[in-house]
Amino acid sequence: MTRPNRLFSDWRISVLVLIVLWAVIYMAGLSRAALLDDADTVHAEAAREMLQRHDWVTLYANGIRYLEKAPLMYWGVATSYTLFGVNEWSTRFPLMLGVLAMILSTYGLGRWALGSEGGFDSGLVLATALGPFLFTRFLIPDVAVGLWLTLTFWLFLISLEQAKPARWTCWGIGAMCALNVLTKGLIGLVFPIGAIGLYLLLTGNLRHLLKLRLVSSALVFFAIAAPWHILAALRNPAQGNVRGFLWFYFVNEHILRFLNRRVPRDYDKVPLLLFWALLVLWLIPWTVFLPQSLEEVPRRWREFRSQMTRRQRAYLLFFLWTFVIVAFFSLSTRQEYYTIPAIPGMALLVGGWLQRERASAADSRKRRGGMISSAVLLAVGVIIAVIGFSLLFVSKAPVPGTDLSDLLRKNPQDYALSFGHFLDLTPQAMGAFRVPLFGFSLAFLVGTLANWILRRRGRAGAGNAALVAMMVVLLACVRISFGIFSPILSSKDLAMAIREQYRPGDQIVLIGLYENASSLNFYTGLPLLSLHAPGGNMWYGTQFPGAPRVFETQASFVEMWRGPQRVFLWAEEDEPPALHGLTNYVVARRGGKIIFSNQPAASASR
Repeated sequence: MTRPNRLFSDWRISVLVLIVLWAVIYMAGLSRAALLDDADTVHAEAAREMLQRHDWVTLYANGIRYLEKAPLMYWGVATSYTLFGVNEWSTRFPLMLGVLAMILSTYGLGRWALGSEGGFDSGLVLATALGPFLFTRFLIPDVAVGLWLTLTFWLFLISLEQAKPARWTCWGIGAMCALNVLTKGLIGLVFPIGAIGLYLLLTGNLRHLLKLRLVSSALVFFAIAAPWHILAALRNPAQGNVRGFLWFYFVNEHILRFLNRRVPRDYDKVPLLLFWALLVLWLIPWTVFLPQSLEEVPRRWREFRSQMTRRQRAYLLFFLWTFVIVAFFSLSTRQEYYTIPAIPGMALLVGGWLQRERASAADSRKRRGGMISSAVLLAVGVIIAVIGFSLLFVSKAPVPGTDLSDLLRKNPQDYALSFGHFLDLTPQAMGAFRVPLFGFSLAFLVGTLANWILRRRGRAGAGNAALVAMMVVLLACVRISFGIFSPILSSKDLAMAIREQYRPGDQIVLIGLYENASSLNFYTGLPLLSLHAPGGNMWYGTQFPGAPRVFETQASFVEMWRGPQRVFLWAEEDEPPALHGLTNYVVARRGGKIIFSNQPAASASR
């Protein structure tokens, strides 16, 4: 492996390889799957209305103020819409650029702290890990949070080596924290302050804070972060019974959400043990090397207070980076993807160990540790292959034209979780996934077996390459599966059916909250009415004077249905109680969702 090691010591080759890997994994099929109901199209619609209204301060979704989110992600998507038009590709493109920036930043930090090979391995781990790929299938800002944290901690580590930290270093930390606050609120400050504060406390170096040009760095921070917050507060003041932007954004969305008292409570909470387990799952297949990588983290008081090397300082900070994020959400509300900003830190821990493993002697403890981890991973691969091939054996391909939703078992109690709908899958439903299931199972078995054989022969670098190749195939199968499952998670096909028959003046109503069918709003460009008690994403915005009326009662809905205008109704039941006793026609059905109308059309059935 000497020649490849020398090859990847050239940063240009390493960057090129990482970019190609990113393009193959993340850019392939970027426009194929429909955007999803809930967060995906709620956020995309907010960006679209930002562009439509020429208002880059106050977010709107479905014509209602949407004040709970920081704006940076929406600015990026709205800019993409300006350049490329409004479509699936332009919606996802800024998020994919964020992934690339996070991979390259992780590589850069790893190269600086761990050497050229350690940096490349860290970038490789991040580019092929399962978690970041899964949670870029819909539009959320957590990858960008990971990017800003990576750059923040890199600048902090640089400052530790400067007798008097340079202005660009200190101001850079302030700027990265400000961008993080504009990405996902106050955690953009909590995470770096928590990790850096713990680091300085453990190393007995709190006086280093005084060297970071706190006054001028704070000015840089406020110059970037404050203008939007000030403008949002001025344009959305307290009015009547509405407490305005400041209360809702800072108190309700930060403090009360942390205390699990946020209103409305329209989210679920992942059980703590599962939350911890998922953190490990998101780093697959590199998870098996994480225990060995933690051995390099300084953990004795004497080590903390000694003159640590650059690598030791970095390893301690990488560990604290992960610890602070996990500890914070362990005490707060939590979703499966909340730990994604910690994945770059974990990738750096593992990447540094992979480099050490290759550099160690054939009979060294690190080589033996790599062999043990590879054996564990192979065992997992065998188990997954057995389960996958068993499902292939017992399942049958569905009859052409079968709606996947007819093969699922509904678990609505889990739908507040990000991937709750995937718990609906049954052995019968797996028949629709035969091709990706076969590819996934075979790739996992062959990849883990090749890795184990190569490591037994002392070729750890080639073993890593086998795992990378495995993940390219595996993630492609996940992408294909996601496309097959997307009609369950999206109402795009129903939106297209409405657009074919829509006439000015028609109304679209959904049974439930707006976010349950938000893709109707995005793909039709038309506002939705909700047959539901006020709640969800639109609850607070509807309290403002002059806000559009979007919530319907059963009585007002019946009056509308019996009126002269055409009404389209989105529902998830064949015989919704709201239509009891009312004449109705089925316009379209897909993915367990149905569009009814009060008037017949050419393609409607009574």
